[in-house]
Amino acid sequence: MAKSDKEPGAAGPPVIRKAKPAKTRTGLVRQARKINRALAEVYPYAHPELDFENPFQLLVATVLSAQTTDLRVNQTTPGLFAKYPTPEDLAVANPEEVEELIRPTGFFRAKTRSIMGLAKALRDEHGGEVPGRLEDLVKLPGVGRKTANVVLGNAFGVPGITVDTHFGRLVRRWKWTDSEDPEKIEALICEIFPKSDWTMLSHRIIFHGRRICHARKPACGACPIASLCPSYGEGEIDPEKAQKLLKYEKGGFPGQRLKPPPDYPGQAAPPMGAV
Repeated sequence: MAKSDKEPGAAGPPVIRKAKPAKTRTGLVRQARKINRALAEVYPYAHPELDFENPFQLLVATVLSAQTTDLRVNQTTPGLFAKYPTPEDLAVANPEEVEELIRPTGFFRAKTRSIMGLAKALRDEHGGEVPGRLEDLVKLPGVGRKTANVVLGNAFGVPGITVDTHFGRLVRRWKWTDSEDPEKIEALICEIFPKSDWTMLSHRIIFHGRRICHARKPACGACPIASLCPSYGEGEIDPEKAQKLLKYEKGGFPGQRLKPPPDYPGQAAPPMGAV
């Protein structure tokens, strides 16, 4: 997918023709949608990387995912949901027991307050069901717009943009925006793409950020959309060195989920404590 200026038989890594930032609004929209189409080819299997079986599990898992990896959450939630499968169960739990169960996710005391608080709110205000409206979700303890959009998009099929650290980093690298404000980024991206693209766009960008376009050292030399990127060259451009930076299925390592979707081409992650 990436275009190269390297001549046949030439030594060294190929020289990628770096894309120029769009100068007009129309140019930005075209460039952004082209990147989305390219990512759809690279990650046709993109999906939420938290294990869940119902909206309640996804809501709790997303709250727990703050300041930790989805893998650590996925390794932790089986024990939590086995003991507290419903909001009613979690609402009346012993906080110290919940803290011990979710300790591996970090910030376990604050997270315990959040997930028990939202469980009580679901029980008392929503009949034990997770609401399917953003305005209701963001009123729950520990739930912001990012968490609400994750739940809406993946548990209810309601399109939403998930602006996490990966998403924000990549849209700035692609010069779609220079904003650091998640709500401003969300509003901008919603204007660029049709609503039907929002949820899958989020998955594709987050997948790319986790696997190839890393924060500290992007694997530019192994990036299949390098020719579309105005920031090409910020990371490692040597193909062999860049290949070693790839993560999860791109690098041949286990993914984040213990129970990935059937079409995921990588390995399932191991449970907690597995060698």
